[in-house]
Amino acid sequence: MSDLQLDFKEVQSSPTLLCTPLMGTTVDQMLIEMQRAKEIGADVVEIRIDCLKNLNPRQDLEILIKQSPLPTLVTYRPTWEGGQYDGDEIKRQDALRLAMQLGANCIDIELEVAYDFNNSISRSKPDNFKVIVSSHNFHNTPSAEAIASLVARIQATGADIVKIATTALDITDCARIFQIMVHSQVPIIGIAMGERGLISRLLSPKFGGFLSYGALEAGAISAPGQPTAKDMLDLYNFRLMRPDTKVYGIIGKPVGHSKSPLLFNASFKSVGLNAVYMHFLVDDVEKFFNTYSSVDFTSGCSCTIPHKEVALKCMDEIDPIAKSIGAVNTIIRRPGDGKLIGYNTDSEASLTAMEDALKEQGYINSRTSFSSSLTGRQFVLVGAGGAGRALAFGAKSRGARVIIFDVDFERAKSLAHGVSGEAQPFESLVHFQPENGAILANATPLGMHPNTDRIPVAEETLGIYQLVFDAVYTPRKTRLLKEAEAAGAIIVSGVEMFFRQAIGQFNLFTGREAPKDFIREIVLAKF
Repeated sequence: MSDLQLDFKEVQSSPTLLCTPLMGTTVDQMLIEMQRAKEIGADVVEIRIDCLKNLNPRQDLEILIKQSPLPTLVTYRPTWEGGQYDGDEIKRQDALRLAMQLGANCIDIELEVAYDFNNSISRSKPDNFKVIVSSHNFHNTPSAEAIASLVARIQATGADIVKIATTALDITDCARIFQIMVHSQVPIIGIAMGERGLISRLLSPKFGGFLSYGALEAGAISAPGQPTAKDMLDLYNFRLMRPDTKVYGIIGKPVGHSKSPLLFNASFKSVGLNAVYMHFLVDDVEKFFNTYSSVDFTSGCSCTIPHKEVALKCMDEIDPIAKSIGAVNTIIRRPGDGKLIGYNTDSEASLTAMEDALKEQGYINSRTSFSSSLTGRQFVLVGAGGAGRALAFGAKSRGARVIIFDVDFERAKSLAHGVSGEAQPFESLVHFQPENGAILANATPLGMHPNTDRIPVAEETLGIYQLVFDAVYTPRKTRLLKEAEAAGAIIVSGVEMFFRQAIGQFNLFTGREAPKDFIREIVLAKF
């Protein structure tokens, strides 16, 4: 046990620990989970003995603590604090004291009973043993002042480590957790639970958190919004984060499906850039940027559905292309003055992908050597949102004749007016007969995971189109593309657009040339 105590003592002065909760219902299951946690790369395991059925405290704890290949944190969470134990309180605390006696490195005790518990062990507490005193709020995230007061109350119990877990109702709630963590004079664990609190877990190393929790697998979480340990290490580069790490991300709603973090974090790592890229589940774009106004926090953002048009209003400066489109997909916070600059890389990325696909099949506009292969074609666009606007203006600039369908007919008419095109009611799309050789572009979420069985047009018309493009890239080949390919059309996946616009975003984010070959390898292997 002395080796494990030494390891735990050493890692306390090192960067944020990764702790994996063990949720097995038997001792044997937990022993297997311990080994898996070590293989994944966890630093500590949390033995959740409230999950064990038919617990025999002395026998089970001795086996689990003595045989653990990693330092141990023992938690016996009662139902009144979100756990599974609903028995006698004296027996629960006796089990935690027993864990200390048997050599656990740390235990977690709830604030409500912490003062008396800490007094009960004060004379017998080993030198290397630590007590986490925790408070869980499953309703909201209080004000910064209220959280600071809570931290003081926890410290007053004699806690070695403070743990605050709140519930994020908005992603901006995480800012109050970060504020408390970065100013804490004692070791602290700060978590905003829930999907909107994900960044509080992932960015813990940047703000000096003592540890963060990562599940063994997605279905075995010990609290809402908990990511897997593997994703924390492999997807978000948890080990590489430091206080001066720049934070980038993608803002959207929904956003969890986005593979942008996979691409950008691997790319940042490949060029040795001290940066990380997050999923930002954002409800209110203006509130998000007002809250996270530091240059190193929102250094740059990708912007996806449904925020591409709303975000435009939050920009201090807008690139002319983005201004003409009326939507941004790339946002930079300028280092010198912190101003937000909006760009749109969607238009060129999607249109050049279509042109290259036509060129590969021998379709080159013979009018002039400068004409696009889209010139003069009927361009049928489904969706008049941010992505649709980028496609519409890009198609217009290449001389295509744009016809727009959108569930919001007024929005379709407005966009059609801007590109000298035509708008038609969305309901008429299923009966629409395109011209031979027309282009179809889907710029709606139809067909996106998990609703992968939907397509926006009548299947029998797909063979009339020469090329079909789908901005959706999860799945890589949507049902629309499968049906179009079977009907004989050239198809262009949203993955190709994603690759091209990501190159543009990387260049804007970093001010350096993107590693194109490396990014393409990732796209081909992972998307």
